[in-house]
Amino acid sequence: MKKLSQAWAVTRYNFRQWHKNPRIVITFGLAFVLCFLLSDKAVRFAHEYDATMQIVEAFVWTFGDSNSILLSSLLLLLLFADMPFLSAGTPFYLSRIDRRTWMMGQALYVALATCMYLVFILISTSLVCMGNSFIGDMWSETAAILGYSGAGQKVALPALVKTLEMSTPYACMGTIFLLMLLYALLMAFIMLCCNIWKGQLAGIVGVLGFSLYGFLLNPQLLKVIFQLPDALMYKANVAVGWLSPLNHATYHMHNFGYDLLPRMWQTCLIFGVLIIGCFLLALRAIRRYNFVFSGTEA
Repeated sequence: MKKLSQAWAVTRYNFRQWHKNPRIVITFGLAFVLCFLLSDKAVRFAHEYDATMQIVEAFVWTFGDSNSILLSSLLLLLLFADMPFLSAGTPFYLSRIDRRTWMMGQALYVALATCMYLVFILISTSLVCMGNSFIGDMWSETAAILGYSGAGQKVALPALVKTLEMSTPYACMGTIFLLMLLYALLMAFIMLCCNIWKGQLAGIVGVLGFSLYGFLLNPQLLKVIFQLPDALMYKANVAVGWLSPLNHATYHMHNFGYDLLPRMWQTCLIFGVLIIGCFLLALRAIRRYNFVFSGTEA
């Protein structure tokens, strides 16, 4: 309990650094702008058809797409640019607690900050459409038009019939939020691990490489690059669904009972193992980390 209390003290200290921090303000400001731009298609579609939306549908249709998940997650580079969060108070904590406990505090801070960031994204997308929405747990006219008429494909919104028939808005929103959280946490812990092992430049390169890997493992992109026939697209879709973390974070790239894509519990298990693995590597690396503080000697 003592170590947990010490780790929590480190976490609280990191959050206190948000006060009047322009980098934090810019990160959340850009996140709001991104949500406005990404969800604008769904909102305009509803206005064009003079239809209402369920208040979380903008979030569901926007972040049911892998590209939107990728773009929102990349803003974590700015939020966590100073990992492993060295500041004037760090020497004080390191003189009183061991490095592993300090590292646990950093990891807890990363997890909570990532969760807060995604809650802000959820609230932002809801605010964008709240003028023409309702809060009942049922799909709207807009969702029905997008899904059953095929209009969703034409405007690049992932409104699939299986989503409408097998879930409710809040349940779907909760699942998408969890998938985004797991993906964002994996990205953040990869960055933390690389920063401690090789420095901040390695962390940025690691995150960009991780993101590029997920972006390139896209079924439609592979079809264009390798000239795949339609007969092979199903196999390519299944392979990419298992191999790409970004596709694991995409709601419709999962098994809903009639294909070979990963199930939700399998995705959660894979993300959990990878996140824990990155954290354990960071704990190992922190033992040899050379702390350098501005104005002091290493």
